[in-house]
Amino acid sequence: MSRVLVTGGNGFIGKEVCRLAAERGHEVVSVSRSGRPDFGTSKSNSDGEPAWATQVRWVSASVFEPRRWRGYLEGCTGVVHSIGAIDDTPKEGIVLERINGDAAILAGLEAERAGVRSFSFVSASTTPPDAREAYLTAKRRAERELVDLDLSVARLRPGPVYGEDEPNPHFSRVTNRLLRELGERERIARRFGDVRPLPLERVAGVALETALDPEQEGLYDVSVIGGARLVPIETEA
Repeated sequence: MSRVLVTGGNGFIGKEVCRLAAERGHEVVSVSRSGRPDFGTSKSNSDGEPAWATQVRWVSASVFEPRRWRGYLEGCTGVVHSIGAIDDTPKEGIVLERINGDAAILAGLEAERAGVRSFSFVSASTTPPDAREAYLTAKRRAERELVDLDLSVARLRPGPVYGEDEPNPHFSRVTNRLLRELGERERIARRFGDVRPLPLERVAGVALETALDPEQEGLYDVSVIGGARLVPIETEA
């Protein structure tokens, strides 16, 4: 059994990483500002929490306060950093440069300090519609800083990610359904290049696999993430 720490573990991609890791028998720690996600209610569970969620250690802490969570890095095989934002909300402390860039660099430094072997960074292929260019600039800056650290780093650059049971919160249900329909048609999906829609489970799965295997460091673009074999590309984009 391996231990993996997921920053932003209650978010769209981070929560899926936690699910996959828990269901595969790994020890999982999630670090996010709000801690345990709101799973709502379900017929199978009166409080709405799925079985896998009870196996996750949900830590409520800001990534910018490492003293509150760095202790959980002890014994970790890898870290998945899935924190990100597409809108500026200064009153809530959300600024694109800070959330998409500084947070990843800080998490990487803490992982290096703790002797963690692998770090998987969920970056992006392009700037989302209506987002400032600072969104992508910050992620690229974080990528450059992370590769200089003394640990194995995988940089994932997915395009738009769609959900199946739960839609991407950044999209309307209609948009999410359209992306899913496009993504499930391989011959059509490939034509979208860097903005090819990708399924949530696939992106989360690659993030988890690369975090648990230091030999899978490198740059993972849309074609690699969406492909059958996880062979990172060697050139820096």
